[in-house]
Amino acid sequence: MAEAVTWLLLSGILVCGLLLHTASKQEEDVNHPNAKPNFIIILADDIGWGDLDANQPEEKANNTPYLNLMAEQGLRLTDFHSPASTCSPSRAALLTGRYGLRNGVTHNFAVGSVAGLPLSEVTFPQLLQKAGYYTAMIGKWHLGHNGPYSPTNRGFDYYLGIPYSNDMGCTDTPGYDLPHCLPCVTYGPQVMRFQRRAHAGCYSKVGLPLIENRSIVEQPLDLWTLTEQYQSAATKMIRNARERGQPYLLYLALAHMHVPLAPPPPQDATITDVYSASLREMDNLVWAVKSAADETDNTLIWFTGDNGPWEVKCQYAGSVGPYKGKWQTSRGGGSAKRTTWEGGHRVPTVAYWPGRIPANTTSSALLSGLDIFPTLLSLARVTPPSDRRIDGIDATNILLHGEEAGHEFLFHPNSGAAGRFGDLQTVRAGKHKAFYITGAAEACGGASGRQQLHDPPLIFDLEHDEAEETPLQVQTPEYQAAALRIARRREELLWDIATDESVSTADYSTDDSAAPCCDPGHAVCRCSTLG
Repeated sequence: MAEAVTWLLLSGILVCGLLLHTASKQEEDVNHPNAKPNFIIILADDIGWGDLDANQPEEKANNTPYLNLMAEQGLRLTDFHSPASTCSPSRAALLTGRYGLRNGVTHNFAVGSVAGLPLSEVTFPQLLQKAGYYTAMIGKWHLGHNGPYSPTNRGFDYYLGIPYSNDMGCTDTPGYDLPHCLPCVTYGPQVMRFQRRAHAGCYSKVGLPLIENRSIVEQPLDLWTLTEQYQSAATKMIRNARERGQPYLLYLALAHMHVPLAPPPPQDATITDVYSASLREMDNLVWAVKSAADETDNTLIWFTGDNGPWEVKCQYAGSVGPYKGKWQTSRGGGSAKRTTWEGGHRVPTVAYWPGRIPANTTSSALLSGLDIFPTLLSLARVTPPSDRRIDGIDATNILLHGEEAGHEFLFHPNSGAAGRFGDLQTVRAGKHKAFYITGAAEACGGASGRQQLHDPPLIFDLEHDEAEETPLQVQTPEYQAAALRIARRREELLWDIATDESVSTADYSTDDSAAPCCDPGHAVCRCSTLG
């Protein structure tokens, strides 16, 4: 009897010890004092703040059910902004943590661009790669496709994707566009001139290539199998990295909304159904990647957008939600992509990290894609470069601990509408937003508001006027205080950039021979190595 009692006591001690060890191990896994976290950055092209159902639950759209669930399981950032309002500058700023006036990328690169993101710039994938991470990029690059400017020379061990936007090359089965683009020509040798058809936006002479690492594997690619190929490559990469026990970075840049990319809808579908189908196609891909990542612990998934909707595409464009830029739209012209109105740069953003980011939380901290660079380096315990100025802030405490202290000031660069590319003529300071220039962006239907300089600047109170409809009266104390504060900070930043020895300059020259082409002897460079 005594032996039995002793055995039971010892068994209980062993069980308790095992439970304590398991709990301790789980706590260690959650806190990860030694293990480096995995990172998945998902960048959606031309997505509107209102395209995330969770941002507008009253609309009951049900276009992003999986992203909605990810938001319920993580953190929804409601005041998050792309670093620019068009493709290349936004991506360059995200990867470097620096405004375009510092990193040199102030407007988009072309099909025939000979260069890209300046080689003097350092990307966070390069730094993570040096720290032992396996790094992969899948999707749209748009930061230079030749030689040293390609993804595998800018910090990525593996790349699969398109070198620029999905409408910057013809395909045999074009995506939905407005106006509609015709299929690639199928006759005659390739003539290396980048002529467009009668309307802007349709490239007819060079097929859109699919590139794996440094080789073109299909040209023109099949748009309708692209999502499947991305999903297969992404999930394979995640599982392979897990089997190796190596931390990883996956940068997934999806162009589903740039020109709507989804399976053809039913014959009786409306035009808006096309865009909704594209959102659902993207949402399904995000969920497949999340499911693969959830098979292991310690993975931060950060979903955001490169800029707002391309409203010139009318029904093929997304929703800005309540951020309509009414001051501008009432005077003609656009107020989304390419502009510095809220619809141009306030983007849907969700951060998910089981055990680290509290579930079902929301933050209104003022943040930007600039902040991804310093935040990931901080979480990976990688020292940022000391020879250059970083404009992003470390958002770790906002993500993990619910702090609300974001940017005190955030600058929105001119991105192809009014003003000179890259100039910082729109400034956010708390609830106030100042415009020194407006106009010159095309809206649905083709109208463009005239460019206007504002001295003194227009200042809006976003807390009470999210639609940016009625600026503050210049003579009010609120306006005077905000204007003085913003002007001082703007002058300080411009002086800081002017005296910054780490400023880079991008080469925007083009040459016909710089276009990606796997076989110049065939029409549209046609070739395929896919089985």
